[in-house]
Amino acid sequence: MSHQLDDLNGAFEGLLRLQDTYNLKTKDLANGIVEDININKQMDAKDCYDIGLAAYNEKDYYHSILWMEEANERYYSQKEFTQNKTDILNILSISLYKQGNLKRALIINDKLIELDPLYPNATNNSKLYEQELLDNGVVKEDFRSNIPPLNNTRINNASNLYPAYRKAYEELCRGEKEINITEISQLYCYYKMDCSFLRLAPIKVEIVRYDPLAVIFRNVIGDEEIEIMQNISLPKLMISRVQDAATGESVLTKYRISKNAWINQKTHPIVEQLYKRLKLMTNLNMTSAEPFQMGNYGIGGQYEPHYDFARDFEAINSTKGHHNMGIGNRIATVLLYLSTPEKGGFTIFNQIKTIAKPTKHDALFWYNLWRSGKGDIRTMHAACPVLLGDKWVSNSWIHERGQEFIRPCGLDPSIQERYVGDLGGPEPKKYPNISPYCREGLYC
Repeated sequence: MSHQLDDLNGAFEGLLRLQDTYNLKTKDLANGIVEDININKQMDAKDCYDIGLAAYNEKDYYHSILWMEEANERYYSQKEFTQNKTDILNILSISLYKQGNLKRALIINDKLIELDPLYPNATNNSKLYEQELLDNGVVKEDFRSNIPPLNNTRINNASNLYPAYRKAYEELCRGEKEINITEISQLYCYYKMDCSFLRLAPIKVEIVRYDPLAVIFRNVIGDEEIEIMQNISLPKLMISRVQDAATGESVLTKYRISKNAWINQKTHPIVEQLYKRLKLMTNLNMTSAEPFQMGNYGIGGQYEPHYDFARDFEAINSTKGHHNMGIGNRIATVLLYLSTPEKGGFTIFNQIKTIAKPTKHDALFWYNLWRSGKGDIRTMHAACPVLLGDKWVSNSWIHERGQEFIRPCGLDPSIQERYVGDLGGPEPKKYPNISPYCREGLYC
């Protein structure tokens, strides 16, 4: 029973997370409308009450008010009463009080006492509200008049983010981004053909942004390969954990909601083949790459902003984790998209305001470290909550060991790649990356 209750509360938390991230109205959700899609499933008063109660139990009075008001409104519109009206009014009254709405809380509590004069603590609550109003200088005759506007401020109780970061994160997850014409005009697509094999089978590359460089490799994994990887991982899927920065231990958190499994190179010939393909895509040595991490995000699944590389204090404070594998830090990340969620699930870089929409068969690639080996904090990124459908991904983290002559530190450590495979040096090197017919003096 406790597991069922945990699952139910987890579902409620996921719903509230989606409501906030995508600015969904309570009434629309209760009517089964998700943005422009009607899922033909409406909630009754009890459903709304249960969601509001779950929020209330977490001291999330913002959502508790929203959902108890909806439950109250729906109570008389249904043929069968599946929830006691008094319970709705009780939680609504207390939530209003907790948010500083004393007069509103008192009026709702009056209605509760009218329905059930013996309701537990109702009379005591009225006395409490009236006393606080008196303490605030409100005369008794004005207790139930001149009602001020509703105060219902949202507090991020369960979030790993500061309010300013959360605002930017949620805007990016909704696809809200100011268009910088100068920045966009410098982006382009090309065929990567910087080795003999790729002359015959070039890889489509789309540059998503510079400084730091991030690209999307288009159509680099097939349906059969995806199916094999999913079938291998399904029996192994477990609730995802994160590494505690202080201890190095793997812990469960509310800011990462997904399931994951690990697939190493020897599991299946297809997996070994994919590692070889990643080498062609990234020009990096894959001997220091970690096993593929398969990730499955259901509705509400997410991973709030985080870094893939180990920061200095993590390496100092912990003897566990990927930075102590003897192969250096995570120099780069390849993120394979194995499905296309119906809505939501973007990959976003919140500090540099970059959005990548997951598309099945594609892969997102970026460098986590500067050429000097220092972590690039601009690569903080997140997996936005899945709004509809589900999202399958697989990522490989590539480490520093073996990349010393592949991605060397230039004379100027700030020099960065202009494209994947740009070897750099004092100035980015020119060579036939896009086409074997480059003109001298031009980037290719």
